[in-house]
Amino acid sequence: MERLLIANRGEIAVRIIRAARELGMETVLVASEPDAGSYAASLADEVRVVGPAPAAKSYLDGAAVLAAADASACDALHPGYGFLSENARFARSVVAAGITWVGPSPDAIELMGNKSRARQAAQDAGVPTLPGSDGALDPEADAIPLARAIGYPLVVKASAGGGGRGIRLVTDESDLLQTIDVARAEAQAAFGDPAVYLEQFVHRARHVEVQILGDGERVIHLGDRDCSLQRRQQKIIEEAPAPRLPDAVRQTIWASSMELGRQCGYSGLGTIEFLYDPEREQAAFIEMNTRLQVEHPVTEMVTGLDLVREQLLVASTGKLRLQQEDIAFRGHAFEFRINAEDPSQGFMPSPGTLARLDWPGGPGVRVDSGVVAGSAVAPFYDSLLAKLVVWDQSRPEAIERSARALDEVRIEGVKTTLALLSTVLRRPEVRDVTHHSKFIESTPDLLGADA
Repeated sequence: MERLLIANRGEIAVRIIRAARELGMETVLVASEPDAGSYAASLADEVRVVGPAPAAKSYLDGAAVLAAADASACDALHPGYGFLSENARFARSVVAAGITWVGPSPDAIELMGNKSRARQAAQDAGVPTLPGSDGALDPEADAIPLARAIGYPLVVKASAGGGGRGIRLVTDESDLLQTIDVARAEAQAAFGDPAVYLEQFVHRARHVEVQILGDGERVIHLGDRDCSLQRRQQKIIEEAPAPRLPDAVRQTIWASSMELGRQCGYSGLGTIEFLYDPEREQAAFIEMNTRLQVEHPVTEMVTGLDLVREQLLVASTGKLRLQQEDIAFRGHAFEFRINAEDPSQGFMPSPGTLARLDWPGGPGVRVDSGVVAGSAVAPFYDSLLAKLVVWDQSRPEAIERSARALDEVRIEGVKTTLALLSTVLRRPEVRDVTHHSKFIESTPDLLGADA
């Protein structure tokens, strides 16, 4: 691999450019018209404008992205996260064009992109799963007996959903059939696939996940993370390793995640997500993300690895250079997603121009960002400004260092989630690890925080 096309924007584009440059690769960045002058564009060796501001006419236009790769003579393509990263059809078109796809095979993306099929694959690999339907619900079958067997509350999930979307809670049998009908209609509209399935609901669950790395034959794990601090089912604070996870549970999710990767011939980076029930001390499979995760830096901080570099090396050589015994874990890390949003107004996006941008420093402090002072924050894309990543020898020390680092951040020109992050970190529930994936939404006083 000599010339890498980066089909993304913002902080992840910057992250990939840096890793590629250290490996001696030239980088070509695709960009929408308003992103042509972005910070990421300033770092790339070449920029190819692929369309106007709307993502559907630029970053999600697979034909335009592929044409940019061809026109710039790129021999590899990295999709980052979001946009086209988990689009099996696009991945197939890249491979068919003779370009190296930096990611798992299109077949693996397709399998894990269908949540009901992924659930069955997880069961086949011995990954623990929650009680639920075997595959998608038959539209002609009566779902009530199955729901009774699963027990209430339960959730109706879109088979083609993901990222927290396509999920509806059912607490009473009288609402089941109507909820299934609504969920099918929403799934068809959002994902082009009306298939849904049922799964048991876990109250006050934590969200934990395992990072794997494979080459299509061999798979290793890079430890686990906890991503329970969320809003609207979107993560805002992540940490590694997952705190207060019983060793038996940790070993089970590590081993079964690797087996799932092996059974689907997984290549590159992937993440297997679980719901952890602290009361029962049990973890159960949710889904697999077949791409680089936003929260990968916390794993880098506790392993000392450059995950993007390893991802690029696997894609270029076809082989893992690491053995499981090469992976060692040290200390504790947090990641804070700083978004241009107003928490007091339902996390409404806050576009504008960054009049001031000061980042913290010191030992164990890292900032991954795609903006600089003077950058325009457009309303067209995800509102992520930066990821503040903090490491220290222990979780309590990492919390104190994180609190100090958050206090040093200065952003002017847009509303941000900075104050919310600082407030959440200082909550006793977070420090004592009694929080859960609905903690922020169930604690109304938190949502008055803004900056």
